[in-house]
Amino acid sequence: MACLDLEKLNQTKPERSPFEFIIVPGFVKAKRLKEINQDFPAIEKAGNFPIEDLTYGTAFKTFLDEIKSPKFQGIVEKKFNISLQGTQHLVTVRGFSEKSDGNIHTDSPSKVVTALIYLNENWDSDGGRLRLLRNSHDIDDYVAEVPPVSGTLLVFKRSENSWHGHKRFAGPRRTIQLNWVSNAIADNTTYRKGQVKRRVMRWLGLHA
Repeated sequence: MACLDLEKLNQTKPERSPFEFIIVPGFVKAKRLKEINQDFPAIEKAGNFPIEDLTYGTAFKTFLDEIKSPKFQGIVEKKFNISLQGTQHLVTVRGFSEKSDGNIHTDSPSKVVTALIYLNENWDSDGGRLRLLRNSHDIDDYVAEVPPVSGTLLVFKRSENSWHGHKRFAGPRRTIQLNWVSNAIADNTTYRKGQVKRRVMRWLGLHA
């Protein structure tokens, strides 16, 4: 059985303001969510980790294959009326959030489209709920809030005003991020430099 409910995505109308996005609760089918979580990579600390650096089980691999499939990409292209031909996939995985996470940002210009899929089976905290914002400075001025739970999908077209962030949360928070990037090598290099910087700053007792 497929992991993703592509028909549910097909039936969801994109929002266009203040930037283009789609939210699909239950995008990961409930019957597959537990299996995927059982095969989730063994991550024991905060940070985004490239999928190439992780090991995982069969159900998680099947899930990854589906989110990187031409069929999923084709629906995203149709929803946002763009072509993603010539872009490359960049997949990162997060198992934990820390208090320094959630700062308001728009994503780097090399990221054409961002898809976030949340694999947490429940969520009670006020923190860690991604907010899609009207501006760059007010976390409470939002047009939508996405609980990171039950296979919810958020996919948005990156722009100069695609502001998003969340209130502080420290603890388990399973997130898969798929980016269609215009230059995967440059973006991955930036990511890895950021990881080194964050490790050094933690060692010095600072926060990135």
